[in-house]
Amino acid sequence: MHNIRNIVVLTGAGVSVESGIATFRGPGGLWEGHRVEDVCTPEALRADPELVHRFYDLRRAALKQVAPNAAHFALAALDRAWKDELLIVTQNVDDLHERAGTQRLLHMHGALQSALCAECGIRTAHDGPLPPATLCTTCGAPALRPGIVFFGEMPYSMDRIGDAIGSCDLFVSIGTSGAVYPAAGFVEWANDCGAATLELNLERSGGSDQFDASRLGLASELVPAWVAEVLAQQ
Repeated sequence: MHNIRNIVVLTGAGVSVESGIATFRGPGGLWEGHRVEDVCTPEALRADPELVHRFYDLRRAALKQVAPNAAHFALAALDRAWKDELLIVTQNVDDLHERAGTQRLLHMHGALQSALCAECGIRTAHDGPLPPATLCTTCGAPALRPGIVFFGEMPYSMDRIGDAIGSCDLFVSIGTSGAVYPAAGFVEWANDCGAATLELNLERSGGSDQFDASRLGLASELVPAWVAEVLAQQ
């Protein structure tokens, strides 16, 4: 990994699972005991807003019971020390990267501690319960919903992500399943742009064969070792 200047890192559920955050699809395709279709689609929000809002209220409250792990802290150390371009893109909606100290960070699927106005489209920070029909502080409409990208909706900042991947020398995917698009296609973009690609994962993902190399194991062990390796070559 010599001659690396610009880096894009993609993180998924495997980075936070060791902190106690449930992976998106658990046993039987359930997320925290619910079908994804019942809590993470626009249709679910229209059909049962009480359930959807309560579900995310509980997830938001649960963040106070967990803490960043060694993988989060290692990426924060990389962020502080790396002199060239770095963008850490996370599919996760928790705040563990921020709490570890990462600043060059983008939440492509939104964040639990945010609200989105379905009327004016403004996103704002929001911690605590978010009942249905909460008033938007910008436009006044009773239209606040969890600031989460539901299935069927466009992830945030895709142009910025595309630009970063297009100019990176190294793309690293950490703790992702390789099954959820568009994130699962990032490695293809990186390959097309001539970047080196590396996967750090508990097990081989659906896209493992598209990476130059895969390292398998716990994120709390693999990520600190990789960060140390990269910083030693800077």
